Amino acid sequence: MERIQLTTLEESGAERRERADAAANRALILQTAERLFAERGVAAVCMAEIAEAAGVGKGTLYRRFANKAELCLSLMDRQMGEFQNDMLARFQGQNAAGLSHLEQLAQFLEALVSFTERHSPLLLEVERGGLSEERLNLPHFWQFMTVGALLNAAARKGELVSDLDLEYLGEALLAPLQVDIFRFQRDVRGYSLDRISAGLRSLVERLADRD
Repeated sequence: MERIQLTTLEESGAERRERADAAANRALILQTAERLFAERGVAAVCMAEIAEAAGVGKGTLYRRFANKAELCLSLMDRQMGEFQNDMLARFQGQNAAGLSHLEQLAQFLEALVSFTERHSPLLLEVERGGLSEERLNLPHFWQFMTVGALLNAAARKGELVSDLDLEYLGEALLAPLQVDIFRFQRDVRGYSLDRISAGLRSLVERLADRD
């Protein structure tokens, strides 16, 4: 059901200006943080430096974002939105071409490997800030729902072996892409992106019904 936005006729011009100013400050803070992160790295930039570079008070900054993790999560909104739109367009093309749901799943996981690599600094800060427990507000939730939808579609089409726990499989396939595990694979184990992608694809292929 479409959400209805309620407004009041009594809203004053001052209130509208206040909301506009708040939105402008938020956008300025995010733009400034994104620039500083690109120049120096996420871990090297503190909230006070963001406020100073943006020309806003610390109180203004902390009213918008309680900590750097919240700010990083907000920065992820645009990137995640772009990724979602790109994947939805790809799924439409794949469905039109008759691609199996398992192949779509393998390609989705490969795309997630690249996405996680590119945005690891932001995702790590979110993880450190303890926001990973709020799963409904994190990129992981949409990823889990997408993987689940592809697995269920594959099951309906008879592409999977029988008696699989699809809900658990969705979590298991995404576990290597949790940012802390992903960075362990990359930084400690030294796995290349191609190796991680190939490994995930091999897991998906082993779910297929060969009969």
